Amino acid sequence: MVREIAADSVALVRRFNRTVTERIGALEESFLGRDRPLGASRLLWEIGEDGADLHELRDRLGLDSGYASRLVRRLENDGLIVVELNPADGRRRRLHRTAAGLAEVQELDRLSDLAAAALFDGVPASHHERLLAAIAEVERTLRAALVDIAVEDPRHPDVVHCCSRYARELDARFSGGFDAGISISANPEELTPPAGYCVVARLRGRPIGCGALKLHGAEPAELKRMWVDTDSRGLGVGRRLLESLEALARENGVRVLHLETNRTLKEAIELYRRAGFVEVAPFNDEPYAHHWFEKALF
Repeated sequence: MVREIAADSVALVRRFNRTVTERIGALEESFLGRDRPLGASRLLWEIGEDGADLHELRDRLGLDSGYASRLVRRLENDGLIVVELNPADGRRRRLHRTAAGLAEVQELDRLSDLAAAALFDGVPASHHERLLAAIAEVERTLRAALVDIAVEDPRHPDVVHCCSRYARELDARFSGGFDAGISISANPEELTPPAGYCVVARLRGRPIGCGALKLHGAEPAELKRMWVDTDSRGLGVGRRLLESLEALARENGVRVLHLETNRTLKEAIELYRRAGFVEVAPFNDEPYAHHWFEKALF
């Protein structure tokens, strides 16, 4: 029975892929009539206004190095990009759009908007909202699958970025602001193994969330600095960060997890409750806390 369901699911996904690739023109050698395939046009668009490192682009888009090199050569030969060697590392190259490349991206955007609107051709007006809702759900689910979570040094630029965003958001949301200096500490030395851990969530290589674990030997461990970028909420990133930190706690023999939070952070409170945390009496003197939670791991 399980195999039959799996086979049906695979068939549905394959049918969906065939329909979408046909409808958006991914099968055409000249995507949107611009005399180049979809891959080259997407790479040109992803370079951005400030340029991009080719290695980072390959990782973000999941491109084979040989295929990416062929796309770069094509764009370079068309006069749409220039390629520069990284002076600090001769093995890496940075891509920049030319004026012609910028104009081409603007034309691609215009044609892409028209193609997106054309997706509704032949769809009854009464079904437009249903189609949009389905597209939104599929996009959100697939985007969530692209999120990667990894342990990082607390001094890593991505950790610093997330913690800074975390502090700024709390400062904006708390009625009296937020001062990390009077909050219970979560310093780099406290979050470096074996004292603790930091985890970072990334979407297409961009940091979108973080969390930290402070270990205290046989005493309960603390969860700190849980944060997810507002644009990435609803993708299950917070849940996955919690699961990663819980796994690290178990690996280190932690039996009980503690965390505290502010009453303003209603979405976080709901996340913790769904994850099995139980509200308990205050166990520290965190000045910004209104709720204290505990979870037994064994």
